[in-house]
Amino acid sequence: MTGTVLSERRDGVSTITLNRPERLNAISSALAAELGGALRAAQADPESRAIVLRGAGRAFCAGDDLKEFESHSRDPAAARRHLESIQEASRAIVLGDKMVVGAIHGWAAGGGLEWAIDCDLPIMAEGTRCFFPEVALGLVVTGGITAILPRVVGQSKARELILFGEKFGAREALAMGIAWKVVPEKDLFRVAHETARRIAELPQRAVRDLKRVINRASALDVEGAMALETEACFARFLDSEVRERARAFAERPKKARRRATGAGARPAGRPAPRGRARPRARTR
Repeated sequence: MTGTVLSERRDGVSTITLNRPERLNAISSALAAELGGALRAAQADPESRAIVLRGAGRAFCAGDDLKEFESHSRDPAAARRHLESIQEASRAIVLGDKMVVGAIHGWAAGGGLEWAIDCDLPIMAEGTRCFFPEVALGLVVTGGITAILPRVVGQSKARELILFGEKFGAREALAMGIAWKVVPEKDLFRVAHETARRIAELPQRAVRDLKRVINRASALDVEGAMALETEACFARFLDSEVRERARAFAERPKKARRRATGAGARPAGRPAPRGRARPRARTR
């Protein structure tokens, strides 16, 4: 099976994989639409009792694909469809009846980080790096994060993370409550599947009702936040300043883009290749 999103079911667990590894699973319009469809299908499948969301290759998801941004920014209908597809995927994660276990590794940036936070139990691999680049690009976060993140980390910390876009690691995410668990990268997908299988073995009506009570008690806040996010982000998509910022970023030399986003950075704890000096640790 090929596509930007892959799905399979085993042991009562549906595993949904973002499948653009050559682009670090950056969010294209096709990927957003296919992810929403895969999540809705898994939520409706009576043989599926829990869901794992993961990314193929070196990253979970590097955020919006800036190579598509130029066309979206000049086509209001396409921009709105793209944003609605991203939000529909988030709704399927947050408001669906089945528990979603996130298997997060490599980079979780922008919309990718938002989908990770949307998961019921986000498990991060050691060395995972996260950040919100939207404000620096002149955009607004999506995924209901303006409602969800403040409840997880507090209002002030949520503002800091979104506004300044500073990078943080898996252990920091765990301390803030963004990650449920941190495991060695080699164990990530096994632990995520085992966790989902444990959920699948529980009485499903109780699991469904628990998720509804926890998540839907604030469903109006999440839905309202998503509506506001969509309109704000839609307006920013059509802003010529944002278009220029996105174009400048996308056209930067590859090394400069890597420094700015951390793409291709060596996960924490991994030794430097022989013959190269280990980078000196930065102090804050």
